[in-house]
Amino acid sequence: MILETYLKNNNTNIRQMHIVSGIPETTVRGISKREFSKWSITYFDAIARTVGKERHVVMQELEALKEQADNLAPLGRYNLENRRYIGNKNKLLTWISDLIDEHTEGKSFFDVFAGTGVVSKEMLGKYDSFIMNDFLFSNNIIYKAFFSNDSFDSNKLLSRQEEFNGIITNKEDDDYFSDNFGGKFFSVHDAKIIGEIRTRIEKDKSLNEIERAILIASLIYSSDKIANTVGHYDAYRKKVQIADRFKFELVNPLDTSSKDIQIFREDSNELVRKISADVAFIDPPYNSRQYSRFYHVLEGIAKWDKPELGGVAMKPPAENMSDYSRSSAPKVFDDLIQNLDVKYIVVTYNNTYKSKSSSSKNKITHDEILESLNKVGKTKSFEMPFQFFNAGKTDLKDHKEFVFITEVGK
Repeated sequence: MILETYLKNNNTNIRQMHIVSGIPETTVRGISKREFSKWSITYFDAIARTVGKERHVVMQELEALKEQADNLAPLGRYNLENRRYIGNKNKLLTWISDLIDEHTEGKSFFDVFAGTGVVSKEMLGKYDSFIMNDFLFSNNIIYKAFFSNDSFDSNKLLSRQEEFNGIITNKEDDDYFSDNFGGKFFSVHDAKIIGEIRTRIEKDKSLNEIERAILIASLIYSSDKIANTVGHYDAYRKKVQIADRFKFELVNPLDTSSKDIQIFREDSNELVRKISADVAFIDPPYNSRQYSRFYHVLEGIAKWDKPELGGVAMKPPAENMSDYSRSSAPKVFDDLIQNLDVKYIVVTYNNTYKSKSSSSKNKITHDEILESLNKVGKTKSFEMPFQFFNAGKTDLKDHKEFVFITEVGK
């Protein structure tokens, strides 16, 4: 990010450096990933020509910028990827990123089903603008906390952290959260603290939008860290003594100061009709698991609307249900692909369609995905073995992860 920030400070950008220097744009974007001490003289000369300064001046200014960045201490404990989420791409990021580098080009990245957001984070050094979308309220507020380039007061947030960790019981909040989730997903004591913190955030009129998002995202991460679950909230562990373990710790927002970031919480099939980008990354839910149900506790913390709950897992009335988890998924996916206004489409997919578990079976087949993609362009297919999320003991032999890359209009 140092190179991009420096170029922006000098009223230019990665694309212009590529044009001026003749260095491939993908190579220019990769410079910031190298250790600063290993940047070659060729790179410094290229930067100097781009900004119209002497090489030694550029080196001094870049060294000062790096020192400034090194002195910025992380705000809190949690990074974006420090959460439990089914279908996350953490272990596949390098492979996916390398394929996108090799087979696409452009300046804008559209993360259509952004999930945990880790793919967009991986791509931060490679694109100028980002469009992130997900239908979960909790994911939306997490994106605002980590990716927004609006300003926030670190001291204010650290002060709230100290205040929240001094809470002994709930005073401003009612017993809604502890009555419903205490003794199940959290200890009764921890549930009271979580509810109290969320109410205090809701009532705090001194917070701007990004500060509010950071505190709510921090509460989500801190709660998820100690939740009595196997990684989702469809059920909780029974017959266990739940200890008081909650500690409020802040998330670490990303440096996106040189980026154009747009964050949406919309139906993906509607959103693609409104916007355009160079590269679209598509990783929809393929099986019958409804994410709004799997993460209903975190959704409740994000929304704080306190609906009536029911069932063993204390779920709210069904809402925000994805058509990609229903039998209509192939038709919905095809509609999405046909209406994308992009140059490249990147789709990830895993071959759990033949699973014996009904909830694990994919609603879209490998062939149906290719059929939709091939309608709009030329598609390349890549694959690698990968162990998918499985809460049971099902052994899916020969499980593979696929990446399809379509050059639209070819």
